[in-house]
Amino acid sequence: MKRIILILSLLMPALAFAAGSNYPLDKAEYDLSDKASLQRGAAGFMNYCMGCHQMQYQRYQRTFVDLGIPDELGEQYLQFTGEKVTDHMYNAMPGESGAKWFGAPPPDLTLVARVRGADWLYTYLRTFYVDESKTFGVNNKVFPDVGMPHVLEELQGVTRETYEERMVDGEMVKRYVGLKSDGSGELSPDEYDQFVLDMVNFLVYTGEPMKLEREALGKWVLVFILVFFVFVYLLKKDYWREVH
Repeated sequence: MKRIILILSLLMPALAFAAGSNYPLDKAEYDLSDKASLQRGAAGFMNYCMGCHQMQYQRYQRTFVDLGIPDELGEQYLQFTGEKVTDHMYNAMPGESGAKWFGAPPPDLTLVARVRGADWLYTYLRTFYVDESKTFGVNNKVFPDVGMPHVLEELQGVTRETYEERMVDGEMVKRYVGLKSDGSGELSPDEYDQFVLDMVNFLVYTGEPMKLEREALGKWVLVFILVFFVFVYLLKKDYWREVH
């Protein structure tokens, strides 16, 4: 029972980040072996997400070691509130304050990539658009009625829905054709997509830091099983050779 409660406590914050939507997801071509991408993703997360969200099941030092970042550089550039390098990745926002400002405490993101998937995150971070009816003036195609501001707007620019008129059954109707930035962002569309992909890569890593090692070990286990099967088969033949 305690184990079930622990699992639910790990998953529920990330599940709170989920929302139903039929919006088509774009493919996130992430690469966990790309240390440069992971380092950029970590920097992006620390600078733009860590103020509200945290990763309470991930340690700074484990992250720095896995990503090839020296502890002293990690402490200098990726830790902003005086934590020790051995601490878990908490932020300074009280949960009560987050609930007051956003309607609910911002969820922990340690496992969000495992719960929602890389494609969902990649599309979500690229589909904020202007919606003046919302509290923060934005909405999201993947997460309708999202309760957070578009924190990456300075990078992407102000994004709006675009429509075109088409003739349908003899009448002109407006059809949604996509989102378009006004170009005011610090990054070009391709640069912004890469920035988001780097952050998604980092979030996939934190969801399962041992993934690459597990996959590499799994291959050797399969080789061992295959070799072991050969010896077992030969041993069986030897035992049963004189049995008629």
